[in-house]
Amino acid sequence: MEHKLPHTFGASTDALVVRNRVLRNTYWLLAISMLPTVLGAWVGVQFRFNLFSGSPVIGFFLFLAIAFGFFYAIEKTKNSGLGVAILLGFTFFMGLMLSRLISYTLGFSNGASLIMTAFGGTAAIFAGMATIATVSKRDFSGLGKWLFAGVLVILVAALANIFLQMPALYLVVSVLAIVIFSAYILYDVQQIINGGETNYISATLAIYLDVYNIFTNLLALLGIAGGSRE
Repeated sequence: MEHKLPHTFGASTDALVVRNRVLRNTYWLLAISMLPTVLGAWVGVQFRFNLFSGSPVIGFFLFLAIAFGFFYAIEKTKNSGLGVAILLGFTFFMGLMLSRLISYTLGFSNGASLIMTAFGGTAAIFAGMATIATVSKRDFSGLGKWLFAGVLVILVAALANIFLQMPALYLVVSVLAIVIFSAYILYDVQQIINGGETNYISATLAIYLDVYNIFTNLLALLGIAGGSRE
């Protein structure tokens, strides 16, 4: 018994060091990933980027195809520096996809203020949820399957609303997305803390998608509720 105690303590200490390193690297890479996103959004606004202007439905599925292509490539290269490069390429692409919403919002007289408010709100949500995930003793791992089901509902509803064009459904989807991806931050951060996710590139991708979706849906809601054309 006396012989095993130091070994056990050392193993737990090593695991803690690894988890802290993954969390630190994830936060650093997440911060860096915002730069290509901003650049992509700027390029998209300047050149009026539109993935497929002829058909919103084709554009929707084309976006999913490209995004899942990036996911596959990131998963295959997540243990190398190439994985970082592909991840940053993906965040640039997501910036391009964000540019239409940014352009629309900048059409409001208070558009810049709305964007900053959405950014601040997203940062506050992220900080709050990440802190809860870090200090809470509650296990959030059981949320995973429910949150995934929620994302599927959002995708189906968003696709349906391309045809239905119902403002009320758009509002419901946006609010639901903010709630689901806020909860996903709890889940994803705790996955790192509990050792369920040990690759910082994969962890960054997951949390980036959480933050991106919160920001876009919050900005859309702010535009609807507080956008001014005067």
